[in-house]
Amino acid sequence: MKIAAIGPAFAYSTPVYVACVAGRAKVFTRRGAVRRRREMETVSRNQQTIGEPVRFEGIGLHTGEACRLTLSPAPVNTGVEFHARNGHGPVRFAADPEAIVETRLATTLGRNGTKVRTVEHFLAALAGLAIDNVIAEVEGGEIPILDGSADSFVRRIEHAGIVSQSEAQPYIRVLSPVSVVEGDRWVRISPADRLRVTYVIDYGHPAFGVQGYDGVITRETFVREIAPARTFGFLRDVEEMKRRGLIRGGSLENAIVLDDREVINKEGLRYEDEFVRHKVLDLIGDLRLLGLPIVGHVEAQKSGHDLNTRLVQALARTPSAWERVEDPSPRGDRSFSLSSA
Repeated sequence: MKIAAIGPAFAYSTPVYVACVAGRAKVFTRRGAVRRRREMETVSRNQQTIGEPVRFEGIGLHTGEACRLTLSPAPVNTGVEFHARNGHGPVRFAADPEAIVETRLATTLGRNGTKVRTVEHFLAALAGLAIDNVIAEVEGGEIPILDGSADSFVRRIEHAGIVSQSEAQPYIRVLSPVSVVEGDRWVRISPADRLRVTYVIDYGHPAFGVQGYDGVITRETFVREIAPARTFGFLRDVEEMKRRGLIRGGSLENAIVLDDREVINKEGLRYEDEFVRHKVLDLIGDLRLLGLPIVGHVEAQKSGHDLNTRLVQALARTPSAWERVEDPSPRGDRSFSLSSA
């Protein structure tokens, strides 16, 4: 099945999105469409950090080796700062568009040859919990995969506590659309009142086929609907990916695995549409590389880390499409597009 387009449909009393799949319309209800007006408005807040250090240990999804992540509180205006240990002392770099070095099946950041792989689930947890300033010390070259979702990051960070700091938190308010297009795969951000994500996937698999998600991302919806969604992969691809140096730490303990017919994990799925929810999780993590909370509507069709991070870089290179504000509201009507055949 091929997704031809996604877009709003106004013939329904509840807002919906329609994906045109092989000439047939599949309808996805907008999540949380009936919400109080005050919950739909962006509210100003102060910057936040964590209350105490938190340590995560496990294996890397792609390296298959032991790795460790230690989070520490950070002063205002620090952002997310990685300290990557490479045997010669830590290499320090910010989680920003300039640090992106690879996007093959994960987002990898780095500086001067030192890399940290698979940052997206961890960064999504920070974005979802509105953690603005933190030091992330990484040993082993990769963020631990844990259970393949952001749920463990969320729970441990919440247990450590979230501390309000002394200065106001700026936002990126999108003023005009920016998009990245590659064939029938694309991702776009445009003005909105809050961060809203509309996402459609189509893997043509008997277990899930076309799935769609549309909703405003708040702390509550992220923790409840997005954070527990696990990464996934197909049994037929495992050997080839391992030959390419990927998913060496992948297992049924940290990923949903599908054969040619069904999910083979004994515990099944956490959500019927867990696959698209995890893609939303990845997108939120990649968007965190912009460095500030985003106020805009992100729409994606069959996107991935490559397109997500190219959108981040395109937005960063197009200052006319956004502004840095402390009390955002939507405006604007210009557009910018980056396309490739």
